[in-house]
Amino acid sequence: MTDTRETTQATGQDHGHDHGQDHGPLSYRFLTLIWAGLMVLTAITVAVSKVDLGFMNVAVALGVASIKASLVIFFFMHLKYENWIIKGMVLTAFVILAIAIGLTFVDVGYRY
Repeated sequence: MTDTRETTQATGQDHGHDHGQDHGPLSYRFLTLIWAGLMVLTAITVAVSKVDLGFMNVAVALGVASIKASLVIFFFMHLKYENWIIKGMVLTAFVILAIAIGLTFVDVGYRY
């Protein structure tokens, strides 16, 4: 396995990734476990949709979807290995999205 600095020097390509640590690719076993977890969470979403929990159906579905999105972002998109500025920007985007969704629920709640 070559050092990333050697590869960058040899190819002249620097994509601006300063991860703060060297990490290799994730193993197929680990990625398969993440995928299996996503499938289990999908099954939970389908099972909960068949049960009448009232307003909580939406809350449970959004909670499970948030967990699934976190797994995809952190492991498949490698956010886990990015520096804190990138993580902070992604967190800010999700907080703004959560506020917008929350305000939508408040609006719908007051209409009915």
